[in-house]
Amino acid sequence: MKILGIGNAIIDVICKVEESFITKNNLTKGTMKLIFDDIEFKKILANLKIVKTVSGGSVANSIVALSQLENDVGFIGKISDDDFGKKYEDGLKEENVKYFYKKQKENLPTGTCLILITPDSERTMCTFLGIAGKINENDVDEHIIKKSELIFLEGYLWDEGEPKKAFEKAIKNSNKVAMSLSDLFCVERHKQNFLKLVKEQLDLTFANENEIMTLINSKNFNEVIAFAKEIKKHVVITRGDKGAVSIFEDKVVEVNANKNLSIKDLTGAGDLFAAGYLHGFINKLSIEQCLEKGTELSSKVIQQIGARL
Repeated sequence: MKILGIGNAIIDVICKVEESFITKNNLTKGTMKLIFDDIEFKKILANLKIVKTVSGGSVANSIVALSQLENDVGFIGKISDDDFGKKYEDGLKEENVKYFYKKQKENLPTGTCLILITPDSERTMCTFLGIAGKINENDVDEHIIKKSELIFLEGYLWDEGEPKKAFEKAIKNSNKVAMSLSDLFCVERHKQNFLKLVKEQLDLTFANENEIMTLINSKNFNEVIAFAKEIKKHVVITRGDKGAVSIFEDKVVEVNANKNLSIKDLTGAGDLFAAGYLHGFINKLSIEQCLEKGTELSSKVIQQIGARL
């Protein structure tokens, strides 16, 4: 297998609602709210009419895109044996992604992101991580990892305790390992651990400019380039309208961002960029071609609604 993704298994549940639903449930239109209470989540869900479900999560979005580019890929993510769990598994299989997780009844439901679309097309999201963030080392099959050319992890999944042990087992048994830093909040919360991963354990790191500069306490992008050269690791950074850059050993390669795009939704831009880059990397394209493929996919996905092409 080319690439095995390990990440939060979150099913996107797309629903159409009236403006009054947003107000009634004390939500702020256009934002994403994390819900930690199972009862609160079920209360919101009970009054919704579901339009569509999509098997999501950051790494899962990348893995699906890699499958669409005809790569042999798989995914590990923790779900529960419930209705959304079944839909999640079926959704990945429909995209020709091998799913390496045997679901069972859990004390928490399958991780869910409610995407509430009001008549003005604005998206308001409510995310309940459920069982997704409770992944442990027993959920990670070392034999599958050893048979994969590369594993792809997400910073969203890293946490002290069981998820950390799952990460360590995956990295220990991998041939090559790539990871996305995922989000500024993740970097700030786990800075020392992420820094150790980037310096010592990852072969390939994906980050946006804010994430990597926060990680190394830098206010100057030249310091980022110097850092990457010093640690002699492969670091790939997206810079918004300034394009993207890859630093590997002493080589720095940059590509420009595509211009004049009709941007509709930034959801999935980083996930699809990583997919394009990994497609090039695993198929031994040049670094410039990897950057161009990442830029092509991210440019396409932001001109439509949702994180799938």
